[in-house]
Amino acid sequence: MTRWEAATALLLASPPGFQTPSRTARMLAAWLRWRRHPVGALVAAAARYPERAAIVDDEGSLTFAELEARSNAVARAWREREIGPGTTVGLLCRDSRLFFDSSVAAQKLGADLVYVNVAFSPPQVAGVVEDEGIDALVYDDSLADAASEANPRIVVTEDELRAAAAGGDPRPVSPPARAGRVVVLTSGTTGRPKGAVRAGRPNALQGAALVASLPVMAGDTTVVAAPLFHAFGLFGANLALALSSTVVVRRRFDPETVLADVARHRARVLIAVPIMLQRLLAIPPGTIDRYDLSSLRVVLCGGAALSGELASRFMDRFGDVLYNVYGSSEAAMATVAGPRDLRRAPGTTGRPVPGVVVRIADQRGRPLPAGVSGRVLVGSGMRMDQYSGGGGKDVVNGLVVTGDLGHFDRWGRLYIDGREDDMIVSGGENVFPGEVEEVLTTHPGVEEAAVVGVQDVEFGQRLKAFVIRAHGSAVTEDELKSYAHDRLARFKTPREIVFVAALPRTGTGKVLKRELATR
Repeated sequence: MTRWEAATALLLASPPGFQTPSRTARMLAAWLRWRRHPVGALVAAAARYPERAAIVDDEGSLTFAELEARSNAVARAWREREIGPGTTVGLLCRDSRLFFDSSVAAQKLGADLVYVNVAFSPPQVAGVVEDEGIDALVYDDSLADAASEANPRIVVTEDELRAAAAGGDPRPVSPPARAGRVVVLTSGTTGRPKGAVRAGRPNALQGAALVASLPVMAGDTTVVAAPLFHAFGLFGANLALALSSTVVVRRRFDPETVLADVARHRARVLIAVPIMLQRLLAIPPGTIDRYDLSSLRVVLCGGAALSGELASRFMDRFGDVLYNVYGSSEAAMATVAGPRDLRRAPGTTGRPVPGVVVRIADQRGRPLPAGVSGRVLVGSGMRMDQYSGGGGKDVVNGLVVTGDLGHFDRWGRLYIDGREDDMIVSGGENVFPGEVEEVLTTHPGVEEAAVVGVQDVEFGQRLKAFVIRAHGSAVTEDELKSYAHDRLARFKTPREIVFVAALPRTGTGKVLKRELATR
């Protein structure tokens, strides 16, 4: 056992309360059998806390013992259909017990596993099935249309999955000789999504690093509002289950339901993306006050850029419980900003987590001093192995090139200035859209803003802003231009402002700027 595996084992043993020697022995035996597999912590938790609720969803709750039995039954049924090592399972399921049944079963069989975005269109799903070599596609009824153009060798419908989980053979299965690969699709904000591949090894290092950076404890109930098909939501759920914690999920995001779940289950942790924080803030104050949210102590936000303005407004309303995580599907988790840093330095993504190296470098890989913007490079034990189609992110001196531009301040806090491919060159001047967006959203009449560069005969590119007005606001284009001009250099002031009802987004809330640039 490696030192990180030992650390995780100790972490699993940390929840308070008396445990009988026989139950502790079963937990250790289960952990030793499955320690080299991603589901090892879950199997151990089921052995030690069989009666504890593992999953709460729209259908009710499942204990750790029930989740263990259901995934065993599904794994045995799938084995009869020749699903196992060497095959690839595509999972197209909304956040529910069926997602966990399928995900855990596939990993218990040693099959490769691809998480498919539930917002994909039928041609996109078919493309993923073909590109990723998916042999078996698992989907729930609500996504049958999305799966209609795919042509995998094996199809597992919701009825088949439910029948196997509820009526199959629940006896334990033996660990496979090797863990399968896990593929999480990138967000696709700059083109067709790619599959970020990680060998199916335990996330002990990443889990220990995050736990060291956050006030989370074993047994904390966690509401996971972020989608499970995305790396951020998936990691949050896996971390909670590894800590023997109850995970609350819903098939569809509803902001008031999130508050109700936190209050009803006395949840201490909420996993969400920035657009969800905006939706929570849009709930009328009187409605928010009806829910007892005193148990909530960590709101973990990631998956997209969190503006300083949004962070401040959220903490003003819900308390200093916000933690901003920066990372990517390729580089994994890199930095965390806690409430203190978010108050002192709105807009920061925080400091590197233990065991992770973050460096700002020029185009030749040479380190840059604090205050100077450059390429963000990340070194982590949990970075992806490669893209499923071959190749990977550029690596400089052993560090992954994230594609982001950023800088450190004098206190070691990281700021993301923008994407390398988003930088706008207007009249020979470099403009980072994020800086302009941050200023626009500080106007009380603006809910959200996105800035892109469009072709301009005189300047090469000019800045065009797309703005969502705040509720009840009648702010005009001229007013916003004047507001931006008073706070930014002239060349950073948008030449054109368009008011829109919504911005095009990925399933995790990232703005699709390539679509805006064509409008």
